[in-house]
Amino acid sequence: MVKYIIAKQLVGKKVITNDGFDVGRLFDAEINEISGKILSLVVEPNLDSGIANRLKVDGGQVKIPYSSVLAVNDYVVVDRKNW
Repeated sequence: MVKYIIAKQLVGKKVITNDGFDVGRLFDAEINEISGKILSLVVEPNLDSGIANRLKVDGGQVKIPYSSVLAVNDYVVVDRKNW
């Protein structure tokens, strides 16, 4: 069963990796205008986190492919190996 989430509900959620690193907070999402599918998450990195120093930051933000998302609940959990 597919669960649908309104994109506005995701903004501001903390993004963490499946091994417990704090990536930052979800700022925005890139969405395919035709299909409506999420392509990537745009995250404001947590600069206090050790992982933020190793991320490719573009304009102060990090893009994470949506295919890396493992779970969305109180947090957005992403698989670090896929990006």
